[in-house]
Amino acid sequence: MVSKKALKNSILQDPRATDFVANPYLRYSQWHSLDAPVFWENYGFWCLLNFDAVSGTLRDRRFARLPPAGHELAPPPPHLQEFAKAERYSLLAMEPPAHTQLRKLVNKAFVSRQIDAMEPFIKQIAHSSIDHFEGTGAVELLEHYATPLPLRVITRVLGIPEEAGPQLLAWSHAMVKVYTMTQSFEDEITANTAAAEFYAFLEDMIASKRRNPDDGLLSHMITARDETQSISDDEIICVSILLLNAGHEATVHQLGNMTATLLTHYAGERRALLLDALKDEVTADAIVAESLRFAAPLHLFTRYAQEDLTLGGDVHIAKGDQIGLLLAAANRCPKKFSEANTFMPERPDSAHLSLGAGLHYCIGALLSKMELRIATQVLFQRLPELMLADEPQFQDTYHFHGLQSLHVKWSLL
Repeated sequence: MVSKKALKNSILQDPRATDFVANPYLRYSQWHSLDAPVFWENYGFWCLLNFDAVSGTLRDRRFARLPPAGHELAPPPPHLQEFAKAERYSLLAMEPPAHTQLRKLVNKAFVSRQIDAMEPFIKQIAHSSIDHFEGTGAVELLEHYATPLPLRVITRVLGIPEEAGPQLLAWSHAMVKVYTMTQSFEDEITANTAAAEFYAFLEDMIASKRRNPDDGLLSHMITARDETQSISDDEIICVSILLLNAGHEATVHQLGNMTATLLTHYAGERRALLLDALKDEVTADAIVAESLRFAAPLHLFTRYAQEDLTLGGDVHIAKGDQIGLLLAAANRCPKKFSEANTFMPERPDSAHLSLGAGLHYCIGALLSKMELRIATQVLFQRLPELMLADEPQFQDTYHFHGLQSLHVKWSLL
């Protein structure tokens, strides 16, 4: 039974509305003023947006990525069978004990010493990318910098030939549209085809790595063992697809969002402050952290209640119900952050939920943050006069929040 207070907090907001796509934070501020969970009618579930509530729920085992026994999701429709196959063993769609076992094995490739060893390679990619457009005076930065850099990094991590990158990217773009919950039937057909082709490609790659192993993550997973069993080929494929689709897409969006934010907040005479801060790894990392808080690449996670419970004092959630966690709104929570809508890398209350929390905290977080730092340091080192050439436009892909394009320019001396 829902209380009158809960009914008052029902909201109607089309996630594809032009003004919401351009700036959802205006609506988040209005919802924060309600000081309670909101029922998002367009999605049909309750949403949390207070920082402590979202953070706590991400860690609360009364909520999970999957519904409890007896409340299983309907099987995928025939036109999404291949897509479902590619998602079956995604870490984001698993819970303990299966999740614990698989993540432990995959995590060996993401320990800090492994990530640190990637730094020279990431710097080399950043410089070589800029070499191709530095002399032009203007460029669309997403296509020529923000996209190829993390793509080359993840293919190196996995041990996939770099020349396969463009095809992997096409498959990823097609599949990610289904994650937005705003896709069309045609988008689903395209995603299903992409999933089947991606799956077949990785089956061939696994066979190749068995014959000629290397030090990439694919080979590592093939040979990995824990106390009970090896990782199956299906699990290897699903994890690899997740790392490219979720990890790569989020890093691309965040690099674009971060660059646009910095160009806006450090224009003119303030540019010197940014250039000086980026010279130091500690202050550069603080800029990355604040960018993740201020301009998050992913705005909505969902969870399923594992038992009957109450949110916010009077919102009753039944076992099996889905709820939304508004990560980006939590990142601007006025109860958690002073001047929550102000970009301040030096803020004493630094924190964010853009990489998740708890059991499903982003497995590639260390790598992603390193990529963001290095890409930003190199970009402004090479092009210190960089400026926006026009107003950045966001993609119509809520709950991913990333730019459609980022046109920039600089002086040629």
